[in-house]
Amino acid sequence: MSLSRRQVAGAFVAAVPLTFGTAQAGERGSRTLFIAGDSTAAQKYADAAPETGWGMALPFFLHKGLVVSNHAVNGRSSKSFVDEGRLDVILGAIRPGDLLVIQFAHNDEKVTDPVRYTEPWTTYKDYLRLYIEGARSRGVRPVLATAVERRRFDAQGNAQASHGDYPAAMRSLAEEERVALLDIQALSLQLWQSLGVEETKKYFNWTATEQDNTHFNPPGAIAVARLVARELLRTRVLSPQDLRRLDEEIPQSWITWPEAAA
Repeated sequence: MSLSRRQVAGAFVAAVPLTFGTAQAGERGSRTLFIAGDSTAAQKYADAAPETGWGMALPFFLHKGLVVSNHAVNGRSSKSFVDEGRLDVILGAIRPGDLLVIQFAHNDEKVTDPVRYTEPWTTYKDYLRLYIEGARSRGVRPVLATAVERRRFDAQGNAQASHGDYPAAMRSLAEEERVALLDIQALSLQLWQSLGVEETKKYFNWTATEQDNTHFNPPGAIAVARLVARELLRTRVLSPQDLRRLDEEIPQSWITWPEAAA
């Protein structure tokens, strides 16, 4: 199964990346942090509220001069993102000194879907290398981020890992390629464990009509974005001068959902 050019074009219209920050992308002296990823990071629109991607909250932790261009899209894997030309769009826009944060696994895991499936130790790593090599060839620093964990607990209330070998494969690739790694999978698993079965419901898209253990509401997106920001600091991808509010409460009201493009 493959997508036609018309389908791909339609997908682009439905998911135009938004750029957020206190400086305009491309403005002299500013840098852009691009996000390539799936629905857990993606920009959400008014018809999806209160579902919130962590990429929507990341700008709250970044100082002036560093803006976020969020290209993450629902349902994409490391493979389908490339096959649809979305990586090419990023590589056409990035400039030397920018950053590219790469988070995939949720949809790479779909074994029965040849459009999206990748095998952790072979094709998954092969596709991720395309992001790394593409960024480096343009003077951009690539950053790998293991996939944020789902809300999954066993009968004893222990938070359970859900991504199989994908986080380990990404850690291995980061070491091989000497790429900074944000271990969001491990950190989010620890966070869900500390919060527990009931409290974590307040971080995911649980509503009167939906019990979603994968996607976040505003508190969840803010919490995960904080993990990302702290990891960017820990790995020295960003300096303390690039970051703000790491230990401050972020009001949920700061999250907004624009109307989708027609």
